[in-house]
Amino acid sequence: MDLLSILFIVLGAIAAYLIGSFPTAVWLGEGYYGIDVRHYGSGNAGATNTFRVLGKKAGTIVMLLDITKGFTAAQLASILALMGWVNADFLTFYKLIFGILAIVGHIFPIYTNFKGGKGVATLLGMALAIEPEVALVCIGIFFVVLLASRYVSLGSMIAALAFPLLLLLPRFSPDTPLLIIFGFALFAVVVLTHQKNIRRLIHGEENKTYLLRNRRNRDH
Repeated sequence: MDLLSILFIVLGAIAAYLIGSFPTAVWLGEGYYGIDVRHYGSGNAGATNTFRVLGKKAGTIVMLLDITKGFTAAQLASILALMGWVNADFLTFYKLIFGILAIVGHIFPIYTNFKGGKGVATLLGMALAIEPEVALVCIGIFFVVLLASRYVSLGSMIAALAFPLLLLLPRFSPDTPLLIIFGFALFAVVVLTHQKNIRRLIHGEENKTYLLRNRRNRDH
């Protein structure tokens, strides 16, 4: 690997982190609603809290943008491979690295004093860039759990665990076994960022989310 390739890989890594750092929930809330979502609800700067504080439209926009962050960051590796700066045999590895940096950026964004969201939507974007079929199955699992339990946190954790477990099946077996290890590692990160949610789930105090009901009809 020559110095020019190393330089572009480093620049790609920095770009991936900066892309992940975009605080979409904060910027959308302050820019269009005059509300900092970090001061309401769970205080989290992510899509779930945006749904609770600003409603379905704003929450959906933030979720899609956060997914796009992870997808875009991971696809930076494809651009580098196309330009010949990354060996195509290691493309999945670099997608993982750039995707993980985007997740780190989302959790610890440089633009908002390193206080961000939990990274689930950004993780999903990375998964879509690397294993789209498995990621789509995980999305289905997430919504099934959410509709059955009304808990976004529970759906997020189960879907995150489903990703590496599905990769163990012959149907989805990846070309790079390292992807399975990274999958379990990222599940561990999701659990760590949901520690408060886990405690609330255990004590029956976790907030519920109703996708199919209007705000005025929700239980209090």
